[in-house]
Amino acid sequence: STCCRPGAGSGSAMSSEAAATRQKSKVRQAIGEGPKTRMVLIAVSLGFLGLMLIAPLLVVFVEAFSRGLGVYFDALALPDTMAALQLTLLVAAIAVPANLVFGVAAAWLIAKFDFKGKSFLLTLIDLPFAVSPVVSGLIFVLLFGANSVLGPVLDGYGVKVLFAVPGIVIATIFITFPFIARELIPLMQQQGSSEEEAAVSLGASGWRTFFQVTLPNVKWGLLYGVLLCNARAMGEFGAVSVVSGHIRGVTNTLPLHIEILYNDNKAAAAFAVASLLAMLALLTLAVKTLLEARFAGEIAAQRRH
Repeated sequence: STCCRPGAGSGSAMSSEAAATRQKSKVRQAIGEGPKTRMVLIAVSLGFLGLMLIAPLLVVFVEAFSRGLGVYFDALALPDTMAALQLTLLVAAIAVPANLVFGVAAAWLIAKFDFKGKSFLLTLIDLPFAVSPVVSGLIFVLLFGANSVLGPVLDGYGVKVLFAVPGIVIATIFITFPFIARELIPLMQQQGSSEEEAAVSLGASGWRTFFQVTLPNVKWGLLYGVLLCNARAMGEFGAVSVVSGHIRGVTNTLPLHIEILYNDNKAAAAFAVASLLAMLALLTLAVKTLLEARFAGEIAAQRRH
């Protein structure tokens, strides 16, 4: 009979696979995933990225080196540029660890526990995404200004917030604090709390469970959040511009220093400093890409976990 002939079973399986493949192809064409559609979508995406991202970045570097290496390095060696760079790195060095602590604590609380006001806390975390950075800066002016309640009190103790480094740090922390929390919350929610419950049932304390179970499971999401937070902290302009006072060599970060140079008709110097800020951002992106390539298997396993 036919079923007894050699290869009859395999032939039937191959026919079934071919039929399934044709069916998938028809479904893809029906929902618009044909070759032409894919080519158009790829072309639109590449064109948009080239126009909105790559072209401006190339313009920054071309203009930065248009006057020669001498003018470029002279602009970077200016005392105001060095002061702006140091202040930018200082603000990032304070804001990122502060947001690291807050982000991990908030994500752990929201993902692992149920409590009243949980949705309200999530709304507060997303507030910097919804509020303009300039408005955020104005909030701190109203909070710590001379006509506020806190301003005169702090001045009485010799603490100056506005138009000083503390105000810049506070504004940067406010703008950047959602990044780490928002990176960790969905990851922790997806992983659940079964491993933590098992660790506690075996006698582990809360802190030991956190450091040996929870934190290792979210370390890559935590690292991505830190990188994004750091990049935004170094590039923040709006809120910092409001609270800094634009004091040259004192309260100007790199973005503010770039604006001042450009307004002073020092375009070459402005683009030189802008290229420095761009290189810091590209360095952050390179670190992220390198880590993804180096630990791709571990990251994929953690996401499947």
